[in-house]
Amino acid sequence: MPLRALIWDVDGTLAETEEGHRHAFNAAFAEAGLDWHWDEARYAALLDVTGGKERIRHFIATTPGTPTLDDDTIRRLHAAKTRRYVAAVQSGAVALRPGVARLLHQARAASLRLAIATTTSPENVDALLRATLGADGPAMFEVIGAGDMVPHKKPASDIYHLVLDRLGLPATDCIAFEDTPNGLRAARGAGIPTIVTVSLYGGTSGFDRAMLVVDSLDDPAVQPLLTPYSNPGSA
Repeated sequence: MPLRALIWDVDGTLAETEEGHRHAFNAAFAEAGLDWHWDEARYAALLDVTGGKERIRHFIATTPGTPTLDDDTIRRLHAAKTRRYVAAVQSGAVALRPGVARLLHQARAASLRLAIATTTSPENVDALLRATLGADGPAMFEVIGAGDMVPHKKPASDIYHLVLDRLGLPATDCIAFEDTPNGLRAARGAGIPTIVTVSLYGGTSGFDRAMLVVDSLDDPAVQPLLTPYSNPGSA
């Protein structure tokens, strides 16, 4: 089958965003008068839970002595975190990972369709794309599947099924880009061949079902895969 679309995860894949998210969470906690602080080790463990609101709930449920917050308070807390993260991105604090901009522009030149499948919020996606690709950045992507658009977040495959449905393409006509085992499970669960680019918080194992694992999308092994291919989903 010919390659017709590239589907991108965002956090850790398009850009190394997770430290920006961590600092934004901590700032939102302080602003709300909470004495919570997520250091790098704690945040790395919390990233096993996808979704910011879900991550807060998990932290409360698994940390003795932590006060319970109702859903409305968690939503407000997460919204405050999002505002801080978006402001940081808009200030230029986050850049695309090596090779990403080149692949995006090459894909458009080759008439490959672009889409996003992420658990981060639409506001975060929009801010990142505008800050790194310009005002027309979001328009480069035909479909943006993000946040709470589906009932179950990664490692469930819901967001990928949504994106495939809106593209009107079978999984074997696409390649996904991910950086975590949860993301890989989500993409492969939808039947999409997947390239993993190792990230700061994504770990280095659990990628057995990837078609390729690289440290950077500038790796020369990536380019030959972005051409028509046969039976890429056999792994």
